[in-house]
Amino acid sequence: MMGLVLEGGAMRGMFTAGVLDVMMESQTEVDGVIGVSAGATFGCNFVSRQIGRTIRYNKRFAKDPRYCSYRSLIRTGNLYNAQFCYYQVPMELDPFDHYTFKKNPTSFYCVATQVDGKPLYHLCKEGIGKDLLYIQGSASMPVFARPVKVDDKELLDGGISDSIPLEYFESIGYNKNIVVLTQPRDYHKEPYEHMNIMKMFLKKQPELISLLENRHIRYNRQVEYVQSQKEAGKAFIIQPEESLNIGPIEHDPKELERVYQTGRNVMQKHMDELKEFMKRDLL
Repeated sequence: MMGLVLEGGAMRGMFTAGVLDVMMESQTEVDGVIGVSAGATFGCNFVSRQIGRTIRYNKRFAKDPRYCSYRSLIRTGNLYNAQFCYYQVPMELDPFDHYTFKKNPTSFYCVATQVDGKPLYHLCKEGIGKDLLYIQGSASMPVFARPVKVDDKELLDGGISDSIPLEYFESIGYNKNIVVLTQPRDYHKEPYEHMNIMKMFLKKQPELISLLENRHIRYNRQVEYVQSQKEAGKAFIIQPEESLNIGPIEHDPKELERVYQTGRNVMQKHMDELKEFMKRDLL
């Protein structure tokens, strides 16, 4: 089966949005998609087949304090206001097409991290209800978001436990994968510089502290694994050619558009190669 693996990266996800829109415009189809954090919140639009939705609502609400603001963090405990982002926007202001999402044969998974440190891989079947809670949990970074309670679980950002879930996707049958990364090839993740703050907020979750302390080691190993799978003919990588130079918060619609267009340009440049990869049998 052909899979699509989407790394997170907050507003670097505008790069992913550009990539996915070009793929949809080219009628590129896969059997399954798995997204982490921003890869989940934006990647679901690939399954609902809503070209342009991600960049549209992010630009529209970039300066709206209801969407992302420190005021929201202080008032609600979430930098990205949960009620606005996961209910008002997809239900009312820029509706998510959960009907198309549900009937699409492409499976959609999101990755979250449980407060005990274990990764959770959730298959979203409806695109509404509990699925939105799992997607929200996938993008809930400690300190900047409250854990999301769903069923009997408490969830935080999926990137804490599995930033690039290629190995998981292979383990459930996706033997060829398109991997969208939001960092350039020469990127090397360093230890988290604000670890002392994390330790203060997460003192009751030592498993999360351990994961965060060693995240750079796992991440760099995952990047090398993705490269090895590319060399083996089992993975096709799409990533920016240089740093996207955008932070986790961006209120300037022009900057969002710049990163989005970068993603479009990179995907257009490599579309013929991608089509060849998808046609080619495994080595």
